[in-house]
Amino acid sequence: MKTHTIKAHNAPFSLLVILFLFVFSNLPHPAAAQDKAPESEFKSLIQRLIADGFPKESVQTIFEDPRVSFDPKGVSLFFIHSESSLNYDQFLSEESIKNARAYMEKHGEILDKAQEIYGVDKTIITAIALVETRLGTYVGNRAVLNTLSTMAAIADTQERENLWNAISDSRRITKDKFEQKADQKSEWAYEELKAFLKFSKQEALDAPGIAGSYAGAMGICQFMPSNAMTLARDGDQDGKVDLFSHADAIHSIANYLNHYGWEPSVTRQQAHKILYKYNHSNYYVDTLLKISDRLKG
Repeated sequence: MKTHTIKAHNAPFSLLVILFLFVFSNLPHPAAAQDKAPESEFKSLIQRLIADGFPKESVQTIFEDPRVSFDPKGVSLFFIHSESSLNYDQFLSEESIKNARAYMEKHGEILDKAQEIYGVDKTIITAIALVETRLGTYVGNRAVLNTLSTMAAIADTQERENLWNAISDSRRITKDKFEQKADQKSEWAYEELKAFLKFSKQEALDAPGIAGSYAGAMGICQFMPSNAMTLARDGDQDGKVDLFSHADAIHSIANYLNHYGWEPSVTRQQAHKILYKYNHSNYYVDTLLKISDRLKG
């Protein structure tokens, strides 16, 4: 049987109209398309935040920002990170100490003031800034909001499975250990997320635009949001706390250590115990103390 094809340039006008109406009628209506927005990985998290007293409109506005996304690949680093694999000795190199001395000279007035107010040795403050962010030159490149939201969202079974699948097979922990850590860290992250949203609002910050570490720490001093809420300080007295400002970061570090008992007469053993509060790693603390010794020498 011979088939016939209809060529558009030869088709009668009425037939073209019929074809046009058929195609148009089957296109989704713009309003209908908007109503059928894709399911968000943060849907349960958003409802939880609202139930905990965060204004519905402001929460929805934040999570509708195109910069906000579920980040299982980034958060998976939290489950394979090993403190023992970090090379803290790099911060004891001649170049690192030289940079630290230059930092102390450049920010000498601020460091002296912080030392005077909080009683914390300025070489220790500088050592923390060096190890945490290379004196503010590397503050992390992951969105804090995405990190904390993703980690908090793994309280849900499906989102937890997505995170598990994102962890590289070669570096994957056992499923049992993953489940235990996920239970623990999802609750921790939720509390940090709440603190982050409060801190962002308090300081009028662009929450989706704040970058930090793979664990959600932010600023030159790498404070977690809960610490930012309670221990961060306005070092330059400009009426706001900006942890990406050297003055505010320096005063915040000093206030943190003072809060945990640092004073001018602190012994080395006491100093070690206090610095351990900043990062629970003996390797980290020993490095800070060695840097301080070299900066004094």
